Amino acid sequence: MSVMSWRRSPLAARHKALGSTLEDWNGMETAWTYTKSDLADEHEAIRTKAALMDVSGLRKAHLVGPHSHQVLQRLTTRDVRKIYPGKSAYACVLNDAGKFTDDCILYRTGPNSWMTVYGSGTGFEDMARDAAGKNVAVIFDDDLQDLSLQGPLAVKYLSKHVPGIKDLKYFHHMQTTLFGKPVMISRTGYTGERGYEIFCKAEDAVEIWDTILKEGKRMGIVPASFTALDWLRVESYLLFYPYDNSQMYPFENEGPGDTLWELGLTFTVSPGKTGFRGAEEHYRLKGKERFKIFGVLADTDKILDAGDELWAGGKKVGLVTCGMYSRATKRSMAIARMDVGVAKQGTKLEVKGKNVRCSAIAHTITFDDPEKKKRTAA
Repeated sequence: MSVMSWRRSPLAARHKALGSTLEDWNGMETAWTYTKSDLADEHEAIRTKAALMDVSGLRKAHLVGPHSHQVLQRLTTRDVRKIYPGKSAYACVLNDAGKFTDDCILYRTGPNSWMTVYGSGTGFEDMARDAAGKNVAVIFDDDLQDLSLQGPLAVKYLSKHVPGIKDLKYFHHMQTTLFGKPVMISRTGYTGERGYEIFCKAEDAVEIWDTILKEGKRMGIVPASFTALDWLRVESYLLFYPYDNSQMYPFENEGPGDTLWELGLTFTVSPGKTGFRGAEEHYRLKGKERFKIFGVLADTDKILDAGDELWAGGKKVGLVTCGMYSRATKRSMAIARMDVGVAKQGTKLEVKGKNVRCSAIAHTITFDDPEKKKRTAA
């Protein structure tokens, strides 16, 4: 385990039994890989059946009090007044320069109460700062674990135990019980499949984990590691901060920081919304993109590595941020940062990587289910 990990996982023993060395992510003991399973098998299980993942390294915090919606209205790109109890929304957090610093999911749990889930950016710290002097309380909740059951059979399995789960809409959540334990189940995830996140108390996590895997085994439900999410997100155009951002690949003559126009995340800004941090700069930077996040479809059966260079016309035009190879579709694909002029469907590219050199084309993303029919199915 990395000495950087200060957040303890109640599932540590389960992950170690599957061969994980519990690497650090976000200060949490995280199962990046399992030696006792193959990533391709984990990926295939989620695409065809279902798998259970521990994504508790995400930072969960509660924001409660009469001013809670005002804090989030200033902090995030969403008009939170339109989010009612039982609904959630994906949102971005910007700095004063209009640059992306974090993303989050906002869960409204009551008129004056929210649960917020952040990645590894500064969203939580920004929220805590904005809450100062307001009639709110901010509670960081590391007792709350996040077990993600993702795949087409997830709803079939949960429907045996959770009344009403089939009627739960995409980006909605419910307070319920699972195996007699209090949980909040959200129809969200990071895979592009129909899936559910099970938020439970730390003391209940092992029993819930064990029971789902034991009962679900005959359905093909298996445990999946954190790295499996990388493969799934590449196919589904789901960005991961900071790995797709200029914090990892800074610009040569300027500081890090990407705009939503460059990242393709402008859909997270509620139409007409102003007053959020960085709003004026965000709108001013439209049309001033320095690069575009775009897809790469490579002529190889190898996985493109982060940092592999993309060339066209005798010059470097981009780099890969995350790649994967799909055994099901027999395609090697990647998310990349590339020059605006080449970020067009069909542009011919050459990959010059650490482990592969091949031809490729720029390809629109999402690669899998571009109309999002699977994750939103009724």
